[in-house]
This record gives sequence, C-alpha cells and structure tokens, in this order.
Amino acid sequence: MKADNTDTQILTHLQNDGRLSNVELAEQIHLSASPCLRRVKQLESSGVIKGYKASLDRKKVGLSMTVFIEVRLKSHTSEASEAFEESVANLPNVISAYLVSGFADYRLEVVAKDLADYEGILKAMQNLPYVKDIHSNFAIRAIKSDAPLPL
Repeated sequence: MKADNTDTQILTHLQNDGRLSNVELAEQIHLSASPCLRRVKQLESSGVIKGYKASLDRKKVGLSMTVFIEVRLKSHTSEASEAFEESVANLPNVISAYLVSGFADYRLEVVAKDLADYEGILKAMQNLPYVKDIHSNFAIRAIKSDAPLPL
C-alpha cells in the first residue's frame, strides 16, 4: 500500500499514542472524523497497522534484565531452522528473535527477572533443537527502545 501524507500523519500519531480517539486523531491531522476513520480502517485492513497494545515498563512488571543472545546452529538445513524457530516462538521470555548474518545465526532479545531466572532460560535454550553455541550480552541500560518507525 502506498501511503500519502495524511496516512503518514495518521500512522505517526497512532505510533505515539495508540489510544487516541478517532475524533482526537482527526483534529490533530486536520481532517473530519469520517474520512479519518475510513483511512484508519483501510490501514488496518491492509495490514499496515498490525494491532494496538499497551507498552509496559519492564522493571515495574518485574523483568529488569534484558539479554541479547546470539545463537549458532549445528546445522543449516531447513529442518534445523524450522525446528529452532518453532521452539523459540514458544518461549515467553524471548520478546524478539531475528535470523541474522555474521557470526551468529539468530539474535534473540530475552527478558528475565534476575540472574537466577536467566539461568533457567539459558538452560532451556541450551536444550533447543540444533543449538551449537550461545553467547549472551547483558544490557546495562536502555538508551532507546520502543521507538516509533521513522515515516
């Protein structure tokens, strides 16, 4: 879908505050409510807007550790990749996972309560199918996270 300037404004405002009412959004982008709602519905149905969710403070919900884990697989077959990816998708502490180029095959972002919690997560990861090596990098402090996409 090709977004025009109005669609870009809608997306920018909704990324910053997904709880805006249609009337508030329409006022902010200088459009009447009906065409604004029609555009939002079109952005949703086309999949540009995937959904709406609350952004939580990790520390306040007891997940103060963020760890970036690089994983190398023993095998690079489609069977190995599919088995690993399916297993990772089912781990609740893995909040993002990427197939990457370079030294590692995958880069995972994991949240944990503390080191003991992370140790349990690490042991579970070591038992995932086809895992050869795991390297962990502990985040000391978030500089920028959950930023809106630059439109």
